Amino acid sequence: MKQTVMGIYIVQPEGSDAAEELVDIRVVIEGTEVLRSLRNVTVALAMLFGLIYGLNFSYPRELKATSEVIQKVFFNLDGHKLSPKVHALKNKMLE
Repeated sequence: MKQTVMGIYIVQPEGSDAAEELVDIRVVIEGTEVLRSLRNVTVALAMLFGLIYGLNFSYPRELKATSEVIQKVFFNLDGHKLSPKVHALKNKMLE
C-alpha cells in the first residue's frame, strides 16, 4: 500500500473464500490509508472520487481516461467538458 498513488484495497482474512462477504475495504492516497471499514466497493469509489475532487488532486496518469469517465459520465461532475475519447464513449453508451 505504501507505493500506491491512489487505490481501493479489499482486505480479506488469509484462507477466506473470494465468494465470502468482504471483510474490509480501504481507500489509499499517496501511500496513506485515509479510509477503512467501508461497506462496499461502490461506496469506496465514491469516497475516493469525493476526496480527489474535494482536495483538488490530479488523477494518476495511467488512470486519467478511466477517472474522467467515472467523474464526468457516471457522477456527472463537470460533465459538459469531455475529452474527445470520453465524448465518443458516452455517445456509444447512449446509442
